[in-house]
Amino acid sequence: MRRIVLLALFVLAACGEPVEGNRFGNESSADAPDAVTVAAAPVRIGELGPSFEACAAAGTTRHVEPGTALPVRAAPFESAAAAGTIPAGGRFFICSRSLDQKWFGIVYDEAGGLAARCGVSDPVTARRAYDGPCRSGWVASAFVKVIAGDDSQPGPPPIPNQNEAAPAQTGP
Repeated sequence: MRRIVLLALFVLAACGEPVEGNRFGNESSADAPDAVTVAAAPVRIGELGPSFEACAAAGTTRHVEPGTALPVRAAPFESAAAAGTIPAGGRFFICSRSLDQKWFGIVYDEAGGLAARCGVSDPVTARRAYDGPCRSGWVASAFVKVIAGDDSQPGPPPIPNQNEAAPAQTGP
């Protein structure tokens, strides 16, 4: 019985008439755009709330050959407009991610370092689009290595490995 019903549905589906143009209006398919244009998407800062830095991580380029640059896009899509470049080995602040985790929203100084003047190292009161003095945009996460921070700032001393033998103490 199911076979008969399915066969009848297939026969009825084949009886339709072709539709001229498109089914959403009177435009011809020649007038339709070839590609979807992507509007700029601002990078948001303060994603983790007011108790954390506006951009909670830092990154550097990876899989980018010396002498080349990582393209920065205006939105988290390959087809988005170019917004700049990061030189190989350049550092930047990672502020947000795309929903599919394939893109990082970054803030960067054109000099290629983690500049305090960008204003994302301190907490912000609310989540918002970045509007500071540095540049911002989106980079493919496959070309980003997350780093701990700026090597130029002194940090705590390294923690000794507990598996290593402690040096012998001499004298009282």
